[in-house]
Amino acid sequence: ALYLAAVAFVATTGSVATSRGMDWYDMVEKPGFTPPGWVFGPVWTALNIAMAVAAWVVHRTPRAAVPLTAWWVQLALNLGWSWLFFGLERPGLALIEITLLIAAVAASVFAFLAKGRLAAGLMVPYLVWVCFATTLNFEIWRLNGD
Repeated sequence: ALYLAAVAFVATTGSVATSRGMDWYDMVEKPGFTPPGWVFGPVWTALNIAMAVAAWVVHRTPRAAVPLTAWWVQLALNLGWSWLFFGLERPGLALIEITLLIAAVAASVFAFLAKGRLAAGLMVPYLVWVCFATTLNFEIWRLNGD
């Protein structure tokens, strides 16, 4: 329940930032590979559930503090990105931050792998999505500036 509550808090708080920045986001030039808006909700819901389950799986193993610390760090960076990109409408700053997020998610995947393939595997789609989001963030920054 703790991990579901944590990802729900980040998702809800991030959605506040996203809703504040939607007028701006709708007006910026975006690359052709930008998914339609309706894709983001279901994708993030699935990713958040997988992240929470992965953390729960690791939580049940001995000496889980280090892997779970990596997980909490990536979750905080996830929240920060929404506020930089949408809330402050600063894709350049968000690009720097999401690069740190990739590193934190990758660290979580590797730390979770030491606890079992299931936990690590549940985090891999999130890592792939964050890499895609980074590419999208970069292109929006390149096309529009900060």
